[in-house]
Amino acid sequence: MNKIEFNAKVVQEASSLSNYAFYFTRDEENANDLVQDTLLKAFSYYNKFKEGTNLQAWLYTILKNTFINYYRRKVKTNAIILKTDTISSSDLYKSSLRNTAEGKFVMEDIEQALSKLSAEFYYPFSMYYEGYKYHEIADHFQIPIGTVKTRIHVARQQLKKKLRPYGTEN
Repeated sequence: MNKIEFNAKVVQEASSLSNYAFYFTRDEENANDLVQDTLLKAFSYYNKFKEGTNLQAWLYTILKNTFINYYRRKVKTNAIILKTDTISSSDLYKSSLRNTAEGKFVMEDIEQALSKLSAEFYYPFSMYYEGYKYHEIADHFQIPIGTVKTRIHVARQQLKKKLRPYGTEN
């Protein structure tokens, strides 16, 4: 497939990428930015795409990883205060302490929820979120891919239930 055909196929996937991006961001503007970043990366890394593989899955993976990287950067910088007023150092210190404390409680709750998962669900789930593909996890544990997908799904459902207080408000 030449670059023009590739670009045309990528552009055809833009609307489904928008829906997927909105699932992550819950904000139309951020979803559009995420799709734009994804398309830019797809065009830039055209040579990395292996013809004969699933283009949509490749694009979804780029989108998901772009979102995760953005979220990590956002959490790491703790850029919650966006005031144009002058901010005193004591305000910054208090805000930092509050954010650190809240973040610590959230992380403790997540770690506790993860620790309550049984080993058969925890290990495939953690490998998946470390970036392993389904087939790699299946090979590692010598189980069918369908079993891996089921275990990851069950782990997500259990975590969702245990972490319900942190759910989004709609």
